[in-house]
Amino acid sequence: MKALVLGGNGFIGSHVVDHLLAAGHSVRVFDRGMERFRLPLDQVDYRLFSFDDVPALAEALEDIDVVYHLISTTVPSTSNKDPIYDIESNLIGTVRLLNLMRDSNVSRIIYLSSGGTVYGVPDSSPILESHPLRPICSYGVVKVAIENYLQMYHHLYGLEYAVLRVSNPYGERQGHTGVQGVIGTFMGKILAHKEIEIWGDGSIVRDFIYIVDLAHLCVKVGCSRSIGIFNAGSGEGNSIQEIVATLSTVTKKNIYPQYRMGRSYDVPEVVLSIAKVKKQFEWSPNEILVEGMVKTWCWVKAQVK
Repeated sequence: MKALVLGGNGFIGSHVVDHLLAAGHSVRVFDRGMERFRLPLDQVDYRLFSFDDVPALAEALEDIDVVYHLISTTVPSTSNKDPIYDIESNLIGTVRLLNLMRDSNVSRIIYLSSGGTVYGVPDSSPILESHPLRPICSYGVVKVAIENYLQMYHHLYGLEYAVLRVSNPYGERQGHTGVQGVIGTFMGKILAHKEIEIWGDGSIVRDFIYIVDLAHLCVKVGCSRSIGIFNAGSGEGNSIQEIVATLSTVTKKNIYPQYRMGRSYDVPEVVLSIAKVKKQFEWSPNEILVEGMVKTWCWVKAQVK
């Protein structure tokens, strides 16, 4: 199988690339820059262009069997500041991609959506894929719109799509500068002896999935012919207070966070039901949270020269 990984030099993408290569597949990466934390891999065909470079994207689709769409130009915490940019760079960019795929006869795409934002404030927990979609930030609104376009292109043109609504991934190679990813961000601040800030009282609950488990699932889905929408998480919830307590244990440091005013777009609790994806792909997450955090902490420490 020959895979095109859009955003393949990012946090999630780089791990998906590793798992594709380990499974013996051919990999082409399309991204705007090289990986931040390691040197290029000899086995990978890198194409360094912007997502809106139509000729370069069309060329990258040549002879491809499956596309992994991992590109996002926004994050939940910033998307509401400029919804127009979110729409132009992510939604329009993805519809353009789908047209190029149709022109190039590339019929399968794996899209990483957001299990943390598309459902909004849930009616029940854990959240099933059939739960109503009520996003309260532009990031989630655009993700839902892209999901709808994928279903439309499947109906009209036979596009094979699989949507993974991912919870909160963490692990090695995740940036720890505070833009996204609470575990990596907190670890970076602990190592730099900086203050940890918590929005609200720390009772917010999230579903955290270790990056290796997620990448393994992505490859299994890409190699299948399954079509549809699947939650991708651990199936378990932990509050931010619990994350801080576990961090204290893992890092062997006392942590005294500063609590800030809660944010209106933060959903109180998101825990995903993963029964459907476990049954469909015979997959289960292997890493328990504390063990994954230990591995992540070891990696974060190794980045300090």
